[in-house]
Amino acid sequence: MSGLKGKKAIVTGGSRGLGKAVALALAAEGVHVGITGQHEGNLQAAVSELRDHGVEAHYAAFDVANEADVNSGINKLADALGGVDILINNAGVGLFGTLTEMPSADFKKVFDINFYGVYYVAKALYPYLKASGHGDVVNVASTAGLKGGGGMSAYAASKAAVISLSQSMMAEWRKDDIRVITLTPSTIATDMSIQLKLTDGNPEKVLQPEDFAQWVLDILKMNRRALIANGSIFSTNP
Repeated sequence: MSGLKGKKAIVTGGSRGLGKAVALALAAEGVHVGITGQHEGNLQAAVSELRDHGVEAHYAAFDVANEADVNSGINKLADALGGVDILINNAGVGLFGTLTEMPSADFKKVFDINFYGVYYVAKALYPYLKASGHGDVVNVASTAGLKGGGGMSAYAASKAAVISLSQSMMAEWRKDDIRVITLTPSTIATDMSIQLKLTDGNPEKVLQPEDFAQWVLDILKMNRRALIANGSIFSTNP
């Protein structure tokens, strides 16, 4: 197992839900963290919590669907941290509807955030990850990307695209000692999944954000000779 203390990480969508849980777990391990999101107030509050762990914490507010803003925001965070060793590509949106009823604009928005956001951020951070000599990229997809279903075509297709992109990224970047890890969680009790009535969030039965965060830490701590290319996590008996 490898220690994480002193490393530097960027977590997209890090002010709430899965992203915040991972950011806090990293900070508790002594990792300096930069988070991204669009809501300034949420970002400021999350950074305050992260700094309570005695680490450096910074934020940048931007939309991951805007490449120019991504490049500017990522460079700002990387400079503030003094480099980046870990990327948690978590930012995403859940919009659902049937193929014939979902507005085309909503379908495109899902792809712009869930797929292009992952691409833009990873591409912007590649030089920093390569320079670190021991980079890690965790791309958060979904079990929906492994098997689509009715009423979720945009979301499932965007996550399937993330899985495919991650596999190509892994094949190309492992030569630079960058581990690219694709995670496909099932439903987790986040604000979004509860509001969308995908789960009741029962902590006795349903995956919680801290379960996902612990999983990410365990994977990152593996000896660097080992790479978990793909992984899924489910509730045992929801």
